[in-house]
Amino acid sequence: MNVIISYIFLGLSLAAPIGPVNAAQIDKGIKGGFINAWLVGLGATMADLAYMLVVYLGLVHFLDIPIMKAFLWLFGFFVLVYTGIESLFGASKITIHNQRTNVTYSKSFFSGFFMSLANPLTIMFWLGIYGSVLANAAASYSTNQLIIYSSAIISGLLLWDFTMACVASTFRRFLTNQLLIVISIISGISLIGFGLYFGYQAFILLTH
Repeated sequence: MNVIISYIFLGLSLAAPIGPVNAAQIDKGIKGGFINAWLVGLGATMADLAYMLVVYLGLVHFLDIPIMKAFLWLFGFFVLVYTGIESLFGASKITIHNQRTNVTYSKSFFSGFFMSLANPLTIMFWLGIYGSVLANAAASYSTNQLIIYSSAIISGLLLWDFTMACVASTFRRFLTNQLLIVISIISGISLIGFGLYFGYQAFILLTH
C-alpha cells in the first residue's frame, strides 16, 4: 500500500508544475465552470496515458530522431499559439452571465488532449520519468504489479485534474467581468509564450 501511495504522489508531482495545460484549465474553468476545466485536464491525462503506453511498448527510440523532435516542437508551437490567440480574442466577449455558453465540453476535452499530446516537454518528461520508473519497477515487480503502479500514477494525475477544476471553478464566483478579462488575457499570453518557446526549439533543431 505504501508503494501505491508513493506512485499516486508521483502522479500528483508530475501534474503539479504550472504549464500550458494548467493555464488552459484555469482559463476554461473561469469561462465555463468546473466540468470544462475538468475535461481539459482529463483530455491531457488521456494524452499522458498514450505516452505511458508508448514508453511501455518500447517506442522511445523512434522519438529520438531529430526530424521527429522538430516536428513535435512545431506541432506544439501551432497548438499553443492558436489556443493562446483564441483566448485573447475571446477575452473581450467574456461576461459573468454568458461565459458558460462560450465553451463546449468536447472543445475543452480536445484542447487539453491536443495541448498535452503536442507538448514536446510532456513527451520528454514521460519518456524520462516513466521510462525510469518502468525500468526500475520491471526489475522487481510482475506485469500485474506494474499495471497497478501505473494506474496509481494515473490516479495522481486525475486527482490533480479534479483539484485544479475545483480551484478554477470556485475562483470564477468571486470575479468581476474586468478581472475575468485580465485573467483570460494573461492566460492567452502565457500559452503564446510557451508556443513561441516551442517554435524556437524547432528552429534550433532545423538549423543545426
